[in-house]
Amino acid sequence: MRGIIPPDPETNVSNMEFAVVYVPRRSRNRFAAGCVEIMATAAAAVDAADPDNKRYAARVSGPSKSSEGQAIYYLLEWL
Repeated sequence: MRGIIPPDPETNVSNMEFAVVYVPRRSRNRFAAGCVEIMATAAAAVDAADPDNKRYAARVSGPSKSSEGQAIYYLLEWL
């Protein structure tokens, strides 16, 4: 998890979640919160993914606050 502040085990500020991410290309490793739809399970994320419309299943960490004050999620892995 290079470049990511590890989650604090005593709080739930940033969580590891399954999600569907809208992104123009899968080369990015962080996403605005508005581009991330949290899903309950990995299977739900995979089912909701739509690569033709640039919506990809992923495991993400967040939300975190960027240096610009925006809520962002970090990519952990593509599913």
